[in-house]
Amino acid sequence: MTKSWTFSRIIAAGFAGGMLLILATGGIALVGMRNVVASKNQVINVDIQLVIEAEQMFAIRNGRAASLRGYLLTGDTTFRNEVLAAEAEFDSKISATKQLVHTAQGREMIAQIAQAETVIKSVQNELIALKAKGATQAEVAAGFTAATPQLVAFKDLLIAFTKYEQELAAAGVRAADSAATRDTQLIGGVVVSSAVLAAILSVVITRRLRARIGAAVGEVQSSSAELQTTANQQVVGAMEQATAMSEISTTITELLASSRQITDSAQRVSDVAEQTAIAGHAGRSTVSSAQKSMAEIRHQVDVIVNHMLELGDKSQRIGAVLDIVSELAEQTNILAINSTIEAAGAGESGKRFAVVADEIRKLADRVAESTKEIRNLIEVVRSAVHTTVIATEIGSKAVDTGTAQFAGVALSFEQIVDLVTTTTEAAREIELSTKQQTSAVEQVNFAVTNVTQTTRESEASSSQTLQTASQLTELSTRLRQLVEPATTG
Repeated sequence: MTKSWTFSRIIAAGFAGGMLLILATGGIALVGMRNVVASKNQVINVDIQLVIEAEQMFAIRNGRAASLRGYLLTGDTTFRNEVLAAEAEFDSKISATKQLVHTAQGREMIAQIAQAETVIKSVQNELIALKAKGATQAEVAAGFTAATPQLVAFKDLLIAFTKYEQELAAAGVRAADSAATRDTQLIGGVVVSSAVLAAILSVVITRRLRARIGAAVGEVQSSSAELQTTANQQVVGAMEQATAMSEISTTITELLASSRQITDSAQRVSDVAEQTAIAGHAGRSTVSSAQKSMAEIRHQVDVIVNHMLELGDKSQRIGAVLDIVSELAEQTNILAINSTIEAAGAGESGKRFAVVADEIRKLADRVAESTKEIRNLIEVVRSAVHTTVIATEIGSKAVDTGTAQFAGVALSFEQIVDLVTTTTEAAREIELSTKQQTSAVEQVNFAVTNVTQTTRESEASSSQTLQTASQLTELSTRLRQLVEPATTG
């Protein structure tokens, strides 16, 4: 059946086979790229978000613990309100994390954290109630010490969950890279296979055309009188070839327009990826500035603590001086009493001396009372200094927690910038490939234009040859059957 095929059918079959190979290669490349993008999106949208949520839960836990200690030390209701606010925020984080977790182990770990959170709420509510009832500092400290194992266990659960999600995100990145490598190898294999199949197809078509044309040439050489029929067949074949080449040129023009659209889309994707990378760098710079500010705050807090400690030391020194003054007042009082007694024994001559001694005793009493008042004021100052030092230490711990949180956010920004950089490189590779494809299609279009021009020239030459031929219709019919299918009644 294939022997009855015309030249146009053979050429069309070869072109259709080549187009199928191109479409198959492009389809496999598109599927591979979608798989790579899906893997990267899984890492960016889910795994890294889970790492951020875990780190934020850990930061909320540290802040709540600091507020609880502040309330237990000072009894300030502001710290208690902060504890309650942290509870609500932690519950919302647990709900958000449950929606993102996609592994069985991760769901089990977040369930353990939620269960431990319930226990921690009960413990801290008991401590808050104990402090609110007016318990002593020793009783509150004993209750806090008893709850320490539960608090440490809760902290360990958060650390384990954060580490697990970080490892899961890293594994996702490795899996995405592995998928990209695998898809690249697959695409390379498909391209090589397509090239081999195209070469085989071209060889088969070339041999078949060569056999058909060789037989026709032999018949033309056996009878030069059949020139008219041969020329007529050449005219018909040239017209059909011109029509086919026109169709091919139209198709290639459309393919060229599609390639240019793909190039423009790849350029826009590359631009968006670069803008995203710039935004990531800006965010990283902002976080770095915030870290420097937190370090400066920590320095100022340390300065305040040092000043408070110096004030407490000076208060102790003043207390020591007051002890000496109090002792002198007591001795002066004793001396005044003795002087009064001696003056009474001296009779009339000692009355004025007794008056002086009585005034000295009164002065000593006033000095002793003033000393007590100053001592009470010093005790108040010491208590205020102690409370200020404790509050300052709590603020320092909060600053440390904020610094650690900023470090985690900075690390997340680093990972996001790295992923966006990888996406930018992939978009640039796609852009380069589409540009190369567009250039190749333009070259094919130029070659098809030249072939079309040659075909038109051949058609004109055949018309001139047809005018010079006159006989041999039988051979003309046979040659016509070589390029046109026989009609079936």
